[in-house]
Amino acid sequence: MDLKDHSSFTSYLLDGTFPSRTGSRHNSSPSVVVIGGGISGIAAARILQNASFKVLLLESKDRIGGRIHTDYTFGCPVDMGASWLHGVCNENPLAPMIRHLGLTLYRTSGDNSVLYDHDLESFMLFGKDGKQVPKQTVVEVGDAFKKILNETEKVRDEYSQDMSIRQAISIILDRHPELKQNGLAHEVLQWYICRMEAWFAADTNMISLKSWDQEQVLSGGHGLMVQGYYPLMKALAKDIDIRLNHRVKRITNGYNKVMVTVEDGRIFVADAAIVTVPIGVLKANLIEFEPKLPEWKVSAITDLGVGNENKIALQFDNVFWPNVELLGVVASTSYACGYFLNLHKATGNPVLVYMAAGSLADDLEKLSDEALVDFVMLQLKKMFPNATNPVQYLVSRWGTDPDILGCYSYDAVGKPMDIYDKLRAPIGNLFFGGEAVSMDHQGSVHGAYSAGVLAAENCRHHLIKKLGSLEMIQLVSSREEFLEAAAVVPLQISRM
Repeated sequence: MDLKDHSSFTSYLLDGTFPSRTGSRHNSSPSVVVIGGGISGIAAARILQNASFKVLLLESKDRIGGRIHTDYTFGCPVDMGASWLHGVCNENPLAPMIRHLGLTLYRTSGDNSVLYDHDLESFMLFGKDGKQVPKQTVVEVGDAFKKILNETEKVRDEYSQDMSIRQAISIILDRHPELKQNGLAHEVLQWYICRMEAWFAADTNMISLKSWDQEQVLSGGHGLMVQGYYPLMKALAKDIDIRLNHRVKRITNGYNKVMVTVEDGRIFVADAAIVTVPIGVLKANLIEFEPKLPEWKVSAITDLGVGNENKIALQFDNVFWPNVELLGVVASTSYACGYFLNLHKATGNPVLVYMAAGSLADDLEKLSDEALVDFVMLQLKKMFPNATNPVQYLVSRWGTDPDILGCYSYDAVGKPMDIYDKLRAPIGNLFFGGEAVSMDHQGSVHGAYSAGVLAAENCRHHLIKKLGSLEMIQLVSSREEFLEAAAVVPLQISRM
């Protein structure tokens, strides 16, 4: 449907006026509809609003945040989605805001953690029989795992065609029998692989050998957001016109305008739109584009992997577990391994969070909440026979959540090298954000934020050039609002 044919719809511009039949409007500031209320969409809206644009943000859920979701049911903050700041350093674009808000980070790793978000300085691993794994065994297998990962570079150089990281590990173990592990050590190796799969939210047979280690990880290690991510989201979203429970069903991209149709039939018209919905939603074709997206854009969306990771958070009356950061269950396959994050160590609250990624996360979503809690408690009671039942629990289901459909993107086997350029590329008056289009930090909160900022800047430059005579509109980065107050205040980092 062309924009000139929309007269039969109840449509209106962001300033409340009705569009003319030509679809042109040259008074006041440019208008932009941002689709998706995760941190990428809110960052884009924040940038454009600070630049004096008219901005409307449409979010399908009854809350902001997307896969950032701090739940307060337990009477304390529990992040059921993103939990860590990956890169506790000044180069992280979120650092100034975290400083300004006085939020505390609990550092769980430095720069060289083989587990990415944990250093294994504070841990206990257990076998399926409930017996603790000797720490020396964990350290020795960890060293072997590092050597295995280092060998993947040689395999990558030898083969012109891409393969999965699982296939590469198999090749390496055939070549280096001394790196093979047996018995309990084999189970510990599978646990390390399980943690690697959690980083990508995908099984190793799905992850690209050519790309698995190409991400530019910021320095400073990884810090858990002690107060959760919501205070940051709330600050970024302040005074933005956000419409919750507005599920977008169609986006019509015309020469002069963009029309965005929501589920109840209402239409919003603006000069441009920024699409920041999760990659899983785009893959499922839940939004109709008119005209249809070009084949190169569809292929990029299709070729990118989207993983899944879920949490089962358990609150207890009393703390019956040791004062360590993480508790793990080793097993003969990475699928059967388990991982508990101890929030009591980091935040002082009697909460354990079981985390499952990849195909295990998918399979667990098929169970009822009660069955999920029983599954987790079975593992916990093997480790601690005196474990009490939880007084409350929370369950995430990101893979089947219709507004999310997965957690974050990963590089699938055989992905084209230009996939991110194509995902990021605008189409007419449509611009694209979200963690999947981040320049170098896919799958991270700061990557999603940066992608939203970039989409807003590209949109702004496009509209100023197109509409003309808007020299008075100056881009004011939301980061700059925090810089002056935060410049001399260090990030608050704890490690108990």
